[in-house]
Amino acid sequence: MPVKNVRELKSQLRAKYKKIRKSCPPEKKQQLDLALQNAFLASEEYKSCDVLFAFASSPIEVDTSLILETTLKDGKKLALPRCRNNFGEMDFYLVTSLSQLEKGAFSIMEPNPEVCEKYGDFSHGLCLVPGLCFDTQGFRLGFGKGYYDRFLQSFSGTSVGLCYSKCMEHTLPSGVFDRPVDAVITEKYTNRTNNEFVKE
Repeated sequence: MPVKNVRELKSQLRAKYKKIRKSCPPEKKQQLDLALQNAFLASEEYKSCDVLFAFASSPIEVDTSLILETTLKDGKKLALPRCRNNFGEMDFYLVTSLSQLEKGAFSIMEPNPEVCEKYGDFSHGLCLVPGLCFDTQGFRLGFGKGYYDRFLQSFSGTSVGLCYSKCMEHTLPSGVFDRPVDAVITEKYTNRTNNEFVKE
């Protein structure tokens, strides 16, 4: 249920889940990341999409490298974000090779706009949404920058979050501008927010 003031609570939860993620041994994280990526690539959401709005992961996030490589191999369109400014605005660019990425804002790999085509059709497709934590309704706890909160307001396709099962909450605080994802995939199960629950 939406609450009026969520900033302080979100800040506390953000610190909690950053600590949980950073304390995960590298070998364990690698195993979880592989399981999560394989589950995503086997999902009906991925199989049926023709364009994937994804992101190049940072060390604290679920690794997305296999997803990016497989999307290109499968001949689907791959669109990755580039931060336009520090006010939560970003643009997506079509990427045909991961060599077209360069280090951008927040030390995250982003498309090089000089070699990548800007993509603006947000009427369909599948969006892979980052987050530190998700809940069973599909609401997410992001990194506090607001980029995906803004983007999802104008996105009409399907959205999916990748999350470690230990970083799932039953209910997260949500504000009036928060939009839930359509499904959350963990290494143990897929939770679709239309109440369809699939155990892997």
